[in-house]
Amino acid sequence: MRKFFKSVSVVALAAVILGTTVTSVQAESPYKTFTIDGYGSINETQTAYEPYQTITKIVYGEDVEDPEGTGGIILKSPQDMCVRGDKMYILDAGLVGDDIRRVVISTLDGQYIDQIAYEEFINPKGLYVTEEGRIYVADRDANAIFIFDKDGNFEKKITKPDHPLYGDDMEFLPLKIVVNHGGVMFIICEKNRNGIVQMTEDENGSFLGYFGTNATDVSLRVILQRLLLSDEARARQASNMPPTPDNLAIDDKNLIYTVTRGEMYDTLKKLNIAGTNMIEADAYEELPAAVATGQYDNIFVASQSGYIYEYNSLGELLFVFGGKDDGNQRIGLSETLSAIQVDSNNRVYVLDVAAQRVQVFEPTEFTNKLHEALKLYSDGRYEESKAPLEEVLTMNSLFDYANKAMGKAYLMERDYETALYYAELAKDADTYSTAFWEIRNTWLQENIITAVGVILVLYVLLKIYKYFRDKGKFDKFYKKFEKISKSKYMMGVRYGARFIKHPIDGCYAVRREGKNSYLVANTVLAGTALMYLVGKYLSGFLIKAQNGVREGEYDIVTDVGLLAIVFVLLTACNYLVCTINDGEGRFKELYCAFAYCFTPYIFIEIGIVALSHVVTHNEIFLISLAETIMYVWILTLIVIAIKEINNYTMKETIKVILLTLFCALIVVLIAYILGVLWGQVFDFFSAIKGEAVYRFGN
Repeated sequence: MRKFFKSVSVVALAAVILGTTVTSVQAESPYKTFTIDGYGSINETQTAYEPYQTITKIVYGEDVEDPEGTGGIILKSPQDMCVRGDKMYILDAGLVGDDIRRVVISTLDGQYIDQIAYEEFINPKGLYVTEEGRIYVADRDANAIFIFDKDGNFEKKITKPDHPLYGDDMEFLPLKIVVNHGGVMFIICEKNRNGIVQMTEDENGSFLGYFGTNATDVSLRVILQRLLLSDEARARQASNMPPTPDNLAIDDKNLIYTVTRGEMYDTLKKLNIAGTNMIEADAYEELPAAVATGQYDNIFVASQSGYIYEYNSLGELLFVFGGKDDGNQRIGLSETLSAIQVDSNNRVYVLDVAAQRVQVFEPTEFTNKLHEALKLYSDGRYEESKAPLEEVLTMNSLFDYANKAMGKAYLMERDYETALYYAELAKDADTYSTAFWEIRNTWLQENIITAVGVILVLYVLLKIYKYFRDKGKFDKFYKKFEKISKSKYMMGVRYGARFIKHPIDGCYAVRREGKNSYLVANTVLAGTALMYLVGKYLSGFLIKAQNGVREGEYDIVTDVGLLAIVFVLLTACNYLVCTINDGEGRFKELYCAFAYCFTPYIFIEIGIVALSHVVTHNEIFLISLAETIMYVWILTLIVIAIKEINNYTMKETIKVILLTLFCALIVVLIAYILGVLWGQVFDFFSAIKGEAVYRFGN
């Protein structure tokens, strides 16, 4: 996903050259905004946040002495930042050989207030400020946490905890820090893979243990190596240790948020008091730099490459905006982000360590309405949340998250019909299933007597039919039907039902009794293809959502073509392999037998499609069971067909199947290579043509 966003970031909509210290923006954003739709695909949406300011200098007031005549503090190596109330705190580590390492305090628009330049700072990396204004600085090379009061006065220095569980040989290299309401520090330390360090401030820091340890990735390859390698060989291998989090944040409920590179969908974690992850994000950033929380339990993740992700409290992606600066220093685009913060006005602040500046983003009206709905919904005010959601949908009716939230709001109000409508728009299978269960339950309660009556009527009609049939009333019709059904073609089509029940006898009939018509075989295959299309495009919503089939999008030609190619390819490969392995079957016999093998698909898929329109998530296992039975049945028939048509033993049959798959793979690879080569030849001649047109045209 990060690579995808990087590729689209070069499509800029506007360019604003930084010409002043603080720049306010009214022009169109120089980046695109993306979101995830109900199918899990990335789509462009309207702008969620617009660039508001770029702060490149902390400006001095008139009453501040300016000995260097620069007009303010120019950040040299900003590492971290914290926004608290109406103040912004920036940790500037300075340059190599520079004696100035400090915490710069300013207003939110970059006006100088104060600074803390402590002499013991060596290489400060992390900064946190409590609601009371106490300042915590994590200094990696000083091996310490420095604590200052709200006025900037030094209070204490916390060093490596003297506790056996911390580890005597483990260094104390603090990088990032947050503090909860009880004064417990949560510290990320370099090289410490045991998790986040928990410490108190008393007696030089009491060690409370490790928190939120990342899991190790134990792959099948690692397990086999541990089983097969000697002790010496295992010792020479790199240890499989959990990765250390890259950054962390804390919200007003004392929940800890972490970001870790290389963890895919576990890159972002929301940890409860027990250190258990409470979310699984539906999109992730490969190179996360920082994380922060907003006013509505929303979560922001900044990537090193300049993109900003916003999630709701459940880890569902709302927006991705921002992007990588290409060197033109356009406002809103960044080079390398290292920190992110959110103020009480929902403005987003990101610290660009490479460009030495702070970028500020302001939410648009669209985003403010969405945030308002999030707040109302999280407070349980579902009726009130619908009004801002409707405004969001008025601005963008295809914004699936708003449809999803609307569906959940109606579900909470027990308006199941409307909830079902919005859930289907948003492709929200969970809400759809719950609403459908309620609607189905109500329908059954209201129509159970009618349903029993219909069954009784059908039973009586069946009895009447049998009575008149026994009296010979339908003999004339039966004779016409029998004439049609006894034609060679129809008998061949009907033979498929016998084939799937008695495959050994069926294969004998294909070889010895002429049940090998291409017309019949293609009819069966056409029926199979038809049922595949019916199952793919006409199944119930839950099945289509599970399979990722987009509503209203049909690609019938591609689907049928792919099925035909796969069938012919595997049949041809199997025939070739059987030919060189003393197989007795001819191509026509194999083709027709394989076609008959797909007869169960036609019959069972009809029931699956019908069932898909009446099941909920709780009963969807019935469809999975039916599909499993269907595919096992088909595969069993294919194995028997290969064995009986070619007069093989079971061992020879398995060998031929494996060789067939290998042969098909080789054919696909050759076709791919030829396609690539043809593309290069086409490009070559196109280039020659273009050159010729250019030269002769001049």
